[in-house]
Amino acid sequence: MTHVSFFQRILAVALLAFVPALWAQEKPPAPTFLLWPDGAPLAQGSTPADQPRITVFLPAKQSTRTAVVICPGGGYAMLATDHEGHQVARWLNNLGIAAFMLEYRLGTKYHHPAEMMDAQRAVRWVRAHAAEYRVEPQRIGIMGLSAGGHLASTVATHFDAGDAAAKDPIDRMSSRPDFAILIYPVIAPLGNASVFSFEQLLGKNADPKLVEEVTNDLHVTSQTPPTFLVHSDDDDAVLPENSVRFYLALRKAHVPAEMLILPTGGHGYGLAPFDPVLSGYPRHIEDWLRLRGVL
Repeated sequence: MTHVSFFQRILAVALLAFVPALWAQEKPPAPTFLLWPDGAPLAQGSTPADQPRITVFLPAKQSTRTAVVICPGGGYAMLATDHEGHQVARWLNNLGIAAFMLEYRLGTKYHHPAEMMDAQRAVRWVRAHAAEYRVEPQRIGIMGLSAGGHLASTVATHFDAGDAAAKDPIDRMSSRPDFAILIYPVIAPLGNASVFSFEQLLGKNADPKLVEEVTNDLHVTSQTPPTFLVHSDDDDAVLPENSVRFYLALRKAHVPAEMLILPTGGHGYGLAPFDPVLSGYPRHIEDWLRLRGVL
């Protein structure tokens, strides 16, 4: 098999932006909202890159009262909003789940904790708007792919109950997701794409204590939400040990978890809708969501 570098994968993901999304043609444009209309904390400007936002995808029949915040990947250098964002949202909609795609701030302009703050805010935002979107506040999950999986796992391990005295009603909400779905996630600096993602998130030669702070298997506790993980055994960009380490930490903390290791697939395939083998993995997630009582 011809070796494909991580940077070639990034280029391929960028080219996918010119390919119509699988379900987009029959759906109206989804509304997008700034997470902080008056300016995000730590903002370094007022361009779109400085304004984290959330795009709302609602199912035709909202039968579950469940919502999922989606964190697309892209190595913290770009956002793969098509195959790791829009397509994922349409799949969730087909299950009757409301989907909220997050566009978070990126390196090298922004470093931790800006990205984490954006994702925490997204969970709070959905929880604050739960009644408007016919969602139960205790049925809000987070899903991330690749570096987006790192961000999702960061929120799953770094959360708070909200500030009851905050002037902003969104800040009064908990940032803890009720479940997490991590697809070929970066968890630790294991694999060339994982190292690249950490460098984008923290800067090069970051303090080891800062690296440890966002090596998320080290921060799993009994309060970490139930998690489903997917990885491919032949992923040489983000090594499968990332998911294995997180799964073992969940198991040690007695957190309900399931992990699916696919024999092939490499990295960055999204839902793999055109692959006759890989395209079956979302059904395992559906079964797990049913077992969790949210589907």
